[in-house]
Amino acid sequence: MTCWYEGPLAAFDTETTGVDVETDRIVSAAVVVQDAAGTRPRVSRWLVNPGVPVPAGATAVHGLTDEHLQRNGRWPAPVMLEIAETLAEQAAAGRPLVVMNAPFDLTVLDRELRRHRASSLDRWLDSSPLLVLDPRVLDKHLDRYRKGRRTLTDLCEHYGVTLDGAHDAAADAQAALDVVRAVGRRFAARLERLEPPELHSLQAVWHAAQARGLQAWFARSGSEESVDPAWPLRPDLPAAA
Repeated sequence: MTCWYEGPLAAFDTETTGVDVETDRIVSAAVVVQDAAGTRPRVSRWLVNPGVPVPAGATAVHGLTDEHLQRNGRWPAPVMLEIAETLAEQAAAGRPLVVMNAPFDLTVLDRELRRHRASSLDRWLDSSPLLVLDPRVLDKHLDRYRKGRRTLTDLCEHYGVTLDGAHDAAADAQAALDVVRAVGRRFAARLERLEPPELHSLQAVWHAAQARGLQAWFARSGSEESVDPAWPLRPDLPAAA
């Protein structure tokens, strides 16, 4: 029987105007679908004119300028609809979705859907919830005592995965998918008996524990930075009084 990490997987990634899921906007996104390890993936790409200026710091990361997005990007409303439909198709097919640092990408998509479609990501997933695989959460739980950072670039280097064109949404999605397959193989004894629905639930628990540990580290360091334990989607902010 084929283990989940050798079988069908999809992956989702975004590039944005910044790192605040509540206010920043998606400028590009990609979904990569691979029917089995080693097979040719199918890639869907979106380029978005966010309707707001792209900070120079964000452009320095992903290379997408205001001029380029205004000339070549599409308006957000139809794009967010298409992305939501594509993710819902993956969920309906029972295909696990790889998302590196899922609470960021899924939450920023949810906020864009609320902003431009008066909808939410959950509304598209009522009948078939996503089965998310987050390489950051998996790696941190399975190899918790390893020193060093755990960005996508770091994970690719650690697991021997090629990352061509970092901070391109399609390249990052494919690399994250390959990292998850590599994690599965390396920790097969601990993962092969777990099916994706069970693994999804476990990651929520693991991420919450990881968030508590990071919050405690910030406190010891004298930082007031907070860490959200929610995974894979952050809850709505309470309405202002």
